[in-house]
Amino acid sequence: MAQHFLLSAESRTLSLRTIYKAGEEAAYRTFCDMRWPETDGEAVCPRCGCCEAYKITTRRKFKCKGCYHQFSVTSGTIFASRKMDFVDLLAAICILVNASKGVSMIQLSRDLDCQYKTAFVLAHKLREAMASEIHTGEVLEGHVEIDGAYFGGHVRPENRKEDRKDRRLRENRSNRRRVVVALRERQGRTLPFVAMGEDEGVALAVENVDRMASMSADEASHWDLLHDAWPVERVNHSLCYSDHGKHTNMVESYFSRLRRMVVGQHHHVSPQYLHQYANHAAWLEDNRRTDNGTLAQIMVSNAMGSPVSRNWKGYWQRAV
Repeated sequence: MAQHFLLSAESRTLSLRTIYKAGEEAAYRTFCDMRWPETDGEAVCPRCGCCEAYKITTRRKFKCKGCYHQFSVTSGTIFASRKMDFVDLLAAICILVNASKGVSMIQLSRDLDCQYKTAFVLAHKLREAMASEIHTGEVLEGHVEIDGAYFGGHVRPENRKEDRKDRRLRENRSNRRRVVVALRERQGRTLPFVAMGEDEGVALAVENVDRMASMSADEASHWDLLHDAWPVERVNHSLCYSDHGKHTNMVESYFSRLRRMVVGQHHHVSPQYLHQYANHAAWLEDNRRTDNGTLAQIMVSNAMGSPVSRNWKGYWQRAV
């Protein structure tokens, strides 16, 4: 039997030991190379685009020879106004990409020896960078599977049996319950959305699936509307999970990763930020056959190409 990729040496091309052994200067050069790949890491002014700049080595900053604007390698990115060392930022990225089902912020804060708040905001900034690779605006093609899974809103039953309510009824459910609707190409991309009900997935499919594609769905009645636009294969999960090649196993695999991330690592996820974790799980699922060194490079590149986060910059200062 062939060895699983994640068990092979090819999947391990980066480690925390390597990052800290290389030191701060090597980590800084990595960020420069990912920020300005077209000039081999040489600074380019973000204001005027000039390729010539003075180096202010005492503060790791640059001064443009054209417009005299001072900037750093993280100016205008999600790491703008950062205080952590570059080696710690690179280590945080390594930890996040190594965790195939996510990592808790308590654990990340202990690994980096920083406050919980620092780890929380840093991880969410990186999830924004992941989302830029997930939500590209391109429609899904080929054969697309669609399904939904509910998260959050757990209602604890009363202690005494006579006091318990039927939690299946809508009026007894929590208003914090959300559904993640996922569209996934077979052997391709995963596109998750957070909605109030699974039936909203029909409209999401209309917006994000090519009309020349084909689809798979389960027996839920709201998916009947998909037949108006696509050839749809249906599988009745109350009878079987796969019926002569008809299945939604690829999208269920994504939900398996997301559920283990939420239940096993984070334990509780606010509906306000569920989309962040859904995008994180989609990024991990789509890159599950990529070695961790390449994943870290992709993450740094995405972070350097992402603008300043308007949701997370100054998050705690806004007392959110």
